[in-house]
Amino acid sequence: MSIEAVVFDIGNVLIAWQPERFYDRVIGAARRKAMFAEVDLHRMNDEIDRGGDFHAVVSATADAHPQWRTEIMMWHDRWIELASPPIDLSVRLLRALRRKGVPVFSLTNFGHGTFEIARREYPFLEEFDRSFVSARLGVIKPDPKIYEVVEAESGLAGASLLFTDDRAENIGAAQARGWRTHRFERPEGWAAALVEAGLLTAEEAA
Repeated sequence: MSIEAVVFDIGNVLIAWQPERFYDRVIGAARRKAMFAEVDLHRMNDEIDRGGDFHAVVSATADAHPQWRTEIMMWHDRWIELASPPIDLSVRLLRALRRKGVPVFSLTNFGHGTFEIARREYPFLEEFDRSFVSARLGVIKPDPKIYEVVEAESGLAGASLLFTDDRAENIGAAQARGWRTHRFERPEGWAAALVEAGLLTAEEAA
């Protein structure tokens, strides 16, 4: 079966998503480690990605941990610094696929508020043929339901889809549905995978 669409994760595939790196820079590694040990900020972010109100969820977490209030509110007030910079080669690959007429989808865990910020900062997020955003769907990867939505709305399934994501559990969920996958580590590896799949030439993937 030929590949009929390529599905991109966004965080750590098209845009760097490294909250720990941001906090290491702003408050130092030692304080960051202490805060993350006391406060499950990634679980907080999952709530946002499921559709929770961005400001309300972060504020509630800050209220519950007043000793870290200032630092936790940075997740809201300085969010774009957590989600930067863009991964330029991945953006070029997205555009190269579109120039070849290959349908390109996004499948991403993102909140309503955070996605709006990202769209303003990164116009290439408007270039997908279809966007599957967790907050809009009320379910996050790796729940099988979000993959089912992609299949139902696109009319594609199994090996007709090639999916890249940086997280092993998200890749595993796609593999369980028969999707072709690439575990994203570096954009150069993703470029090589697209060439190997016959979707781009080496020159187009450079």
